[in-house]
Amino acid sequence: MDAVKTVAFIGLGNMGGPMAGNLVAAGYRVLGYDLFPAALEAGAARGVEAAESGEAAVAQADVVITMLPSGAHLIDAYQGGLLAAARPATLFVDCSTIDVHDARQAAELARAAGHRPVDAPVSGGTVGAEAGTLTFMVGADDAEAADARPLLEIMGKNVVHCGASGAGQAAKVCNNMILGVSMIAVSEAFVLGERLGLTHQALYDVAAHSSGQCWALTTNCPVPGPVPTSPANRDYQPGFMGALMAKDLGLAVEAIATTGTAARMGPLAAEIYRSFADDGGARTDFSGVINTIREASGAASENDGAEEA
Repeated sequence: MDAVKTVAFIGLGNMGGPMAGNLVAAGYRVLGYDLFPAALEAGAARGVEAAESGEAAVAQADVVITMLPSGAHLIDAYQGGLLAAARPATLFVDCSTIDVHDARQAAELARAAGHRPVDAPVSGGTVGAEAGTLTFMVGADDAEAADARPLLEIMGKNVVHCGASGAGQAAKVCNNMILGVSMIAVSEAFVLGERLGLTHQALYDVAAHSSGQCWALTTNCPVPGPVPTSPANRDYQPGFMGALMAKDLGLAVEAIATTGTAARMGPLAAEIYRSFADDGGARTDFSGVINTIREASGAASENDGAEEA
């Protein structure tokens, strides 16, 4: 593929804005579009040129990157003008987290329009987006994956080609199911430790250096103190919002159902995070689920006491 000079970036939210900014810092011209003026303004502060529309941005671009809320948004954007506005054989890289079926449908639409699709969802949250340390899970043909890699390596430190179209989303849904389940397990362990008289630091020092070690503990620790950079130290400001974890686990449940997988923990985690999001945790970091567990534990103790009395 010829050298990329101009990138259209559609979706400049909490993830897309920093990612686009990192491309600007690397020397690319980035034309950005978002439905929300505040996102455009934030993008402009990072050097992203605001376009009048998604189509206007795409028409000038060598590569189009999308970061949108859902598969329906992506397909609507593709069919609503992005594919038609693009130059022939444009590389379309979607970094949204969407259903595997929607990713494959979007890829088919892009190919039918004469373009080259890549699904490349990310892991690493807003911290990774800012720092350029995201992990990209890529679903694409070999040539398209190779052409997308130089841009992805600017925005992230790990780029894994997982297979053909849809494979990136498949990897993402599995990864986030692990993350959701493990955060609940870590949170339950801390609440149990509290009730057994353990300090947070003591439990952390043991688990972080033994078989309980995991990302949910050592990077996104759900209690303040042991990991100073975790969202728990800033009143659970995201980070990765509870609403997004609920959404991603919903995608996992759909995949579990369609594949007939005998999974039990993923659906239970989805139920817990759906309740967490509905009960006020939607816009807080997903590690805030520990507060739900702590509150429920208090209610359980009160009920136990009433029964004993």
